[in-house]
Amino acid sequence: MKSFDIFVDSGSNIPDNLVKERDISVIPYTCLVNGVERSCYDKDVPFEETAKQYYDDLRKGADIKTSLIPKERIIDYVTPTLEKGKDAMIFTISSGVSGTYNQACYAKEELEAKFKGCNVFVIDSANASMGSGLQALKAADLRDMGESAEACVAAIKENIYKLNSYFTVADLKYLRKGGRISATLAIAGTLLNIKPILKADGGSPAKISFFGKERGRKKALAALADAFSNNVENPENQVISITHADCIEDAEELAQTLRERGAKDVIIEYYDLCTGSHVGPGTVALFFWGKDRRNPAPATQKKTFSRPAAQKI
Repeated sequence: MKSFDIFVDSGSNIPDNLVKERDISVIPYTCLVNGVERSCYDKDVPFEETAKQYYDDLRKGADIKTSLIPKERIIDYVTPTLEKGKDAMIFTISSGVSGTYNQACYAKEELEAKFKGCNVFVIDSANASMGSGLQALKAADLRDMGESAEACVAAIKENIYKLNSYFTVADLKYLRKGGRISATLAIAGTLLNIKPILKADGGSPAKISFFGKERGRKKALAALADAFSNNVENPENQVISITHADCIEDAEELAQTLRERGAKDVIIEYYDLCTGSHVGPGTVALFFWGKDRRNPAPATQKKTFSRPAAQKI
């Protein structure tokens, strides 16, 4: 029997096949689309279908409201694991972006009080989308090698800021609606065909920060590829992910560029719906293990994923 189960919020973007193969449980966000509640993830429905409909609705001007995952939903999903006497590990979107991390911490308190002797480990991914998903997959690797939950938590936390993420958007109006940029800047940027490049920063809590800007889509995608080249470590020995908000051709073009620059294993998936409404259709995001976002490692350092000395990987 495995010593612990892994849970992620649906914003983790882990593809359906990997969720099943790696035995990871997904706790869904919900959203309101024109006043009607809709789940952002259904294990019985291919995520591609759910995502395409969602981004189609956004393009048509649907009024979409998102909310954090309440602690009660987290408790409902995690309880069966603790009833079996196993521990639980929960990955959430960055606490600098969403309050879901805090909800998971409240759930942890209640669950550990009820199930004495069981542990619930809550990990703030300091990221979003597959930035969280790749961390959960790394934890699954360690778990399946026989590591304890405590060892996995220590290794993941030591390396959280080595998970790099960069993205660009197609339409500035969604950033304007979310208050990320002003209306004046959005209008000027649209007229000049300016495409911002954003990233998860090294703050605590981690937030989304501007990294640069390019004129035109092609240059924006090239900037993502350059960020990869400048910050990745051992690209041939890791899983790299691209998520997209219903623009598969651009995602595939970026993936091909990354392969030409040393990437071997590239996952392409639809972008998470929870934050998707804030960045909009046409968003392309890139995630990989590399230099520490807080204090970039020297170019000569070639470690992709370090660990505490006492732990085995």
